[in-house]
Formats: sequence, structure tokens, C-alpha cells
Amino acid sequence: MSSQPVKLILQAGLIGAALLGLSACASVRGEPPVAAPVARTETEKWRDQIKVDGRADEIQLAVHATGVSANQDQALSALVSRWLSAQAREIVVSAPIGGGNPSAAGGMAVQVRERLTFYGAPASYVRVVGYDGAGDPAAPLRVGFEVFTAQGPTCGAWENITATRKNEAYGNFGCSMAANLAAQIANPEDLIRPRDSTPIDAGRRDVVLGKYRQGQATASAKDDQANGAISKAIN
Repeated sequence: MSSQPVKLILQAGLIGAALLGLSACASVRGEPPVAAPVARTETEKWRDQIKVDGRADEIQLAVHATGVSANQDQALSALVSRWLSAQAREIVVSAPIGGGNPSAAGGMAVQVRERLTFYGAPASYVRVVGYDGAGDPAAPLRVGFEVFTAQGPTCGAWENITATRKNEAYGNFGCSMAANLAAQIANPEDLIRPRDSTPIDAGRRDVVLGKYRQGQATASAKDDQANGAISKAIN
């Protein structure tokens, strides 16, 4: 074989390799950069071991054409007390659809919502929904909310940190903090998702902005009982 065909073959191979390299660079450059993962601290690793479980705190009310009975009213009052103590999200009133008396169930659901708000549950936190009663004439009215409990990790597995020359945190570091957090948190649901923001005070906002536009002080008036003066002792 002459040298000319060999040269052509080598040139074609070099050109192909160069094109492959350029295409690879183009594909790499076109991809968005991947952020390096942030290393978690020892205490954050233990916090991931807090187990949060949810369960339904629910009561079932028999549907009466006359409305809520006295016993049912007491049960609703106790339910609202538990809801306030648990700092839960919302109370759901589930009325049966397709049961024995749908009109009575709907009217009673409205009455139950009014009783819940009367006992302290804000109207925006009470939601009325329907569920399939499957033709059951005794399908009850369900009222309840979801309550959460937190269980922390089991601590106490201490090792001899003097037996190693590694400058690292011992394996049990941060466990007690996670266990205390699980035991002391008022609403374990806060470990799952943040709470909704409370509505703004539109009236107060208008007052503050009005004073600001007029160049007046926007702070609240000072209370005479909140001063820092030391009272004179009576001898």
C-alpha cells in the first residue's frame, strides 16, 4: 500500500477524534453546574432520626333530624379543647353522602361547624367535606383532626474516645439534643413542615404607614408602667 492512502486514513481518524472531543466539550459545557452537597453536622444527622407519627383524633356523631344533642355538644367541646392543646392544623367535618338522611346530615354538619367555632376553633380552621356513605342509613358524621407525636433516638452508646487518634466527634454526639427536642416540642408537626403565616393586621399597617408619610413617630405610645425608673423604698 502506498503512503498516500495511509495518510488519508490517519487524517480522517484525527479529524473524527477531534470532532468527538468537541462534541463532548459542548455537551459538558451545556449542562448546568451541579452544586456540591453541603456536609451535615453531627447534630443535624441525629435530628434526622426523630420519628414523627400522625394519628387521627376523631369522634363519630349519629345524625339526628333535630340536630346536635347535648351529649354530642359536650363531645365537640372536649374535641376543641384537645385541638387547642395539640396546636393542630384544621378540624375536618365529614358528612355522609348517600346515607339514610342526606338533608339532615348536611344541616347537622353546618350546626357542628358553628359549635366548633363557638368553642374556640377559628372558622378558617374548620372545613366541611363529604364522604361516601355507601347507602348506610346509620352513616355517622365524622369530626376530627390529625395529631402528631415525636419519638427521639435512644442515647447512651458511649465509646472510649481516648482509644483513637482520630480528631473526630464521637458517635453519640448530638443524640441527647435530638432526644430533648423530640420530648419538648409542642407540636411535632413543626418538624415535618412549617406553619402557615398568620394574616397581617391591615388596620395597624395603615396607621403606621399613615404616620410615616406624615413624618410622625410610628412607635406605640409608651406605657407609664413600663418605665425603668427605680421606685423609692419606704423606710
